[in-house]
Amino acid sequence: MLPAGPTIISLGGNAIIKRGEKGTVEEQFKNIQSSMACVARMVESGRPIIITHGNGPIVGNILISFEAVKTKIPPMPLYICDADSEGGIGFMIQQTLYNELRKTHRIEDVVTVVTQVVVDRVDPAFKNPTKPIGPFYTSQEAQALTREKGYVMVEDSLRGYRRVVASPRPVRVVEADVIKRLALSGVVVIAAGGGGVPVVEDTDGHLRGVDAVIDKDLATSVLAKEVNAEVFINLTQVEMVYLDFGKPTQRGIETMNVEEARRHLNAGEFAPGSMGSKIEAAVEFLEGGGKEVFITTPELVEEALEGKKGTRIYR
Repeated sequence: MLPAGPTIISLGGNAIIKRGEKGTVEEQFKNIQSSMACVARMVESGRPIIITHGNGPIVGNILISFEAVKTKIPPMPLYICDADSEGGIGFMIQQTLYNELRKTHRIEDVVTVVTQVVVDRVDPAFKNPTKPIGPFYTSQEAQALTREKGYVMVEDSLRGYRRVVASPRPVRVVEADVIKRLALSGVVVIAAGGGGVPVVEDTDGHLRGVDAVIDKDLATSVLAKEVNAEVFINLTQVEMVYLDFGKPTQRGIETMNVEEARRHLNAGEFAPGSMGSKIEAAVEFLEGGGKEVFITTPELVEEALEGKKGTRIYR
């Protein structure tokens, strides 16, 4: 008998580099370790596990590094930066989880799959960039970057200004079948990091990378449906989902069904590119056959699964 459908655990980029941190490798390893301790306990339960993760602001930092040395080293296209971040972050998660599992003498295979995600060549998002990447800037810094480099800059969740790039919708995950086979065979798979590497499919079926960043939550939802996942756990920097976020009337939501989630989403309750994409991904996952979604911080995930913390969304 095959094991139950996989559980997908999505680690947000803001849970890898937290607000106020410099983003050093040491900080990233420390933050990932706090997340992987609870993941290790879930692995020990025997449930197939697939891990996805964000890559912001890391992919933006990679771009900045290339720009800083562009007179000495040829700059790489954004899709290569996506792949670089997927491999680098995947390595940190892979090693950290392996070490956590060794503490209990339960050694599991853990592997990172650099994942290609197909997008539509004519997706209107290519003409309307919306996905934040890189660090936060002040209003003055953002204006200067717009003038000097032509960047499109927007305010992001009341935390400052960030560069935005095209974020086409994911259509399918090229490696979904192998990811599913690995997970069902007992391998912990890290995949679709940062939303995966965006590719388009030519008329002859050949794939080629395109400069964009796919929303991690929407890519995770597509992958979850393709591998027939049952549970989608979205780990972020806030304890739960809030209505009127950042306002005096802010209030948390402990549980809601998919219809309520869609109603709040359509009413504009959740910021696009932030909690909005998490709720949209949850709705798509549940309407596609998933059972339940949990949104909370890594530290509270086990309490969330017991119904004590976080937000649970169900069909």
